[in-house]
Amino acid sequence: MSDIAPPAESPLVPLAPPHGGDLVKRHRLSTRLWHWTNAVTLLIMLMSGLMIFNAHARLYWGEYGANFDSPWLKIGSARIGTHEYGYLQVAGHRVETTGLLGYWKDPDGTPHRRAFPYWATIPSAYSLADARTWHLAFAWVLSLGLATYLIWSLINRHIQRDIHITRREWRLRHVWQEVKDHARLRLPTGAAALRYNTLQKIAYAMVLFGLLPLMILTGLALSPGTDAWLPVTEIFGGRQTARSIHFLCAFALVGFFVVHIAMVVLAGPFNELRSMVTGWYRLPKERDR
Repeated sequence: MSDIAPPAESPLVPLAPPHGGDLVKRHRLSTRLWHWTNAVTLLIMLMSGLMIFNAHARLYWGEYGANFDSPWLKIGSARIGTHEYGYLQVAGHRVETTGLLGYWKDPDGTPHRRAFPYWATIPSAYSLADARTWHLAFAWVLSLGLATYLIWSLINRHIQRDIHITRREWRLRHVWQEVKDHARLRLPTGAAALRYNTLQKIAYAMVLFGLLPLMILTGLALSPGTDAWLPVTEIFGGRQTARSIHFLCAFALVGFFVVHIAMVVLAGPFNELRSMVTGWYRLPKERDR
């Protein structure tokens, strides 16, 4: 994760450890490229995926799902008298979402009865074929990029060095202390800011080894052509179950993104953004004891 750029001095002179206020090299070029490629890829896949979902805005468990089956999640519209409204229904519980989900208006004031509005989808005008083209094209970028990143991270020991969670870090007392520190906004300072804390390691490990691979596998399960060479649909107990898991993973990634952006803002957006663009990061100054 972190490469501290040493000063140009004799190798016989021991280098002083970095302190708060020092400008250090934090992210390698490969990490920065993968980060921004992933950001664009996941955004396009999410927005095109929402357009695909608009074609049938219901989720089921099992192998089959059609209009007369009972979904566990549904986004739609309904009318009571002269009042038409949009709603989100989960496990039989309905919440009105007019203007956001199910029933909304475009900039011209024309009402639409689709799950997600035009500003959240690619393309903005309804087109299932175009959405699938965008989604599948960037699925290749995601899959090949993830495989390349994981292989390279094993070779340069990024995973073993920066993401591996030690036995001490797994202790409940240690994890709980980090949760309390984050709740109090006591973020790491000095050289400690260069290392992933336990909560970061858990989050990144879940994304790298859980959510992204599961997204790819469930995506394969949604393609009937996959059944001819890989029975992945059977692993998930049906194509509709795979579709539900695919959807849940997508919004888990959205949740990760929201938390990630919040932590960037709290830690100092200019400094964090500079480190992910140029690689250089200024260590936060240590707190006064």
